[in-house]
Amino acid sequence: MLKGKSIYLRSVEPSDATRLMLWENNPEHWKVTDTEVPFSMQGILQLIEQQQHIRSTGMLRLMICLNENDEAVGAIDLYDADFRHSRAAVGILIGESQHRNKGYASEALDLIVVYARKLLSLENLYASVQADNHESLSLFNKCGFTEVGRRKNWFFHKKERIDEVMFQLCLNED
Repeated sequence: MLKGKSIYLRSVEPSDATRLMLWENNPEHWKVTDTEVPFSMQGILQLIEQQQHIRSTGMLRLMICLNENDEAVGAIDLYDADFRHSRAAVGILIGESQHRNKGYASEALDLIVVYARKLLSLENLYASVQADNHESLSLFNKCGFTEVGRRKNWFFHKKERIDEVMFQLCLNED
């Protein structure tokens, strides 16, 4: 378990499947998660199993839980992990609107950075953010990620083209 001031990160348990299925199947989240079809419970359970073995699957999901009452409020993912080149992508979701804008995402991102650097020996983390997702743009900037590029018209959502903003954090720079 990775513990911060307000939240901690823990492994996903099978008992989290219903909550994850609700978050993943919420159409309001599909734009940022790049989902097009709902997940089945079986699909969620398979993802939970796969996301516990980052060295073999390249994926790790951790639940973001409140210290005060152990409530799971979101998830943070490392994915597309490449240990040969010491890098992984990072994604984060705070599942319910009442838990957003309280600092949980930035605290979770700070904890995953330490985990990636110290336990996984990664050199770089990167993130892809849709240019109209101002909350995520602010989050990655606040947490020390550097904007390293932009892909024009990279995403298509509701008949609109949206740029992709790419962020990188070099973990071992002084």
